[in-house]
Amino acid sequence: MKRVLILCTGNSCRSQMAEALWAELGKGEWDAYSAGSRPSGYVHPLAIEAMKEMGVDIGGYESKSASDFQHQPFDLVVTVCDNAKEDCPVYPEAKLTLHWPFDDPADAQGTNEEKMPTFRRVRDEIKAKISEYLGV
Repeated sequence: MKRVLILCTGNSCRSQMAEALWAELGKGEWDAYSAGSRPSGYVHPLAIEAMKEMGVDIGGYESKSASDFQHQPFDLVVTVCDNAKEDCPVYPEAKLTLHWPFDDPADAQGTNEEKMPTFRRVRDEIKAKISEYLGV
């Protein structure tokens, strides 16, 4: 079983969606984890809603600290925001580290209804990138 760790700053949106998508698209061949350099302490409700639209429930996910995973072996570590690339601890036991920056959907302005298209777009961009990497 391969292991991937997806990192962002708050571990509330992008990395949470990526963790669930990687687990789904990895078809049992990957253990997916996510964490943040400065964990927010929650998973964004609109990220939960965007994933639910795809039939994936992340309502039970929790925001975790990147340092909790620092001395674990990973086949792949992926940073999904520029801050995480600069902020996160080094993972010396990772076989490969990649940087895939995505817009932070939590920065979207307006009502929840007005913000949802941004969450959907980022979710879909993350899914496309993971699909491309995994060849699925």
